[in-house]
Amino acid sequence: MSLTIRTMTPDEIGLALDWAAAEGWNPGLYDAAPFLAADPEGFLIGLLEDEPVAMISAVRDGTTFGFLGFYLVRPERRGQGYGWAIWQAAMARLAGRTIGLDGVLAQQDNYRRSGFQLADRHVRYQGQGQPAPAPEPADGTRTIPLTAWSFASLAADDRAFFPTERYAFLQRWIAQPQTLALGLRHGDHLLGYGVRRACREGYKIGPLFADTPDAAEALFGALCARLPASAPVFLDTPASNPAALALALAERHGDGPHVRRSRSCVGIGADLWHQQLRAGLIRIGFRPGSVAMSSCAPPRRPKRHARADASAPATPSRSRRSGSRTANNPSNGRKAQT
Repeated sequence: MSLTIRTMTPDEIGLALDWAAAEGWNPGLYDAAPFLAADPEGFLIGLLEDEPVAMISAVRDGTTFGFLGFYLVRPERRGQGYGWAIWQAAMARLAGRTIGLDGVLAQQDNYRRSGFQLADRHVRYQGQGQPAPAPEPADGTRTIPLTAWSFASLAADDRAFFPTERYAFLQRWIAQPQTLALGLRHGDHLLGYGVRRACREGYKIGPLFADTPDAAEALFGALCARLPASAPVFLDTPASNPAALALALAERHGDGPHVRRSRSCVGIGADLWHQQLRAGLIRIGFRPGSVAMSSCAPPRRPKRHARADASAPATPSRSRRSGSRTANNPSNGRKAQT
């Protein structure tokens, strides 16, 4: 039987989240809506007659960037070429763009065969919620709902951490149900902001941007507050910046390494993208992050025992050092990213 590949319907997005959860990716409960807002045709499904057997996301951001994720094949259908077919369809959809993806470290050779280069390695930390409310900083700053801040200003700030603008995505991301989106304000200046969203298991924090370690610490504490002590909270950090703020925060709050994965990219502008990433000039972790939606299994041809292995979901979060600022995963010099 031949594989039919088409755009997913909105009703089928729930199936994608279920498949990802079955692979242990722990997607956010409402992750689909922001990606659909960014690119309504960005999710592909492969069917044998009416049976879904494969899927992938190939979401376009602006005119120059795209991100692959949700690369899944039903276990009983692996090794038959369906994963490779839908992978090629996704790559064709993002042709001419710089393309990012998340994947398992052991599959780097398979990604390289499709032209990808390793951009970074991430470590996921797992901690616990804090039932008590977070104390307000004593330095004149205060946490505010992000909805109380100018969205135009927030979007301009976010643009410094991502290869292109993503207004529709950002609007939906910070307004998901069961999501806490906070900013840290000092007078007329936003010192940082972060988002906590509910997942199949616990919560994920991402992104987390801050101008200083103290600002990031305040945001991190506020995002972990008012949660049951038994609720797991996940935070991703970049291995390329071991002293980055997100990693320091995770260790300081008693979290331990949970999983490791890689982030890769390919396409026009990929070399510049790598340079910016390593210099801490852009952020790539919102997919999902981190993204649950940004995880991707290795592209393998059927003759090479093809199968779609699930990778841990990317959850946007990090911190980095750019110039005089702390930073932990890709993003720019004006704010530290976790």
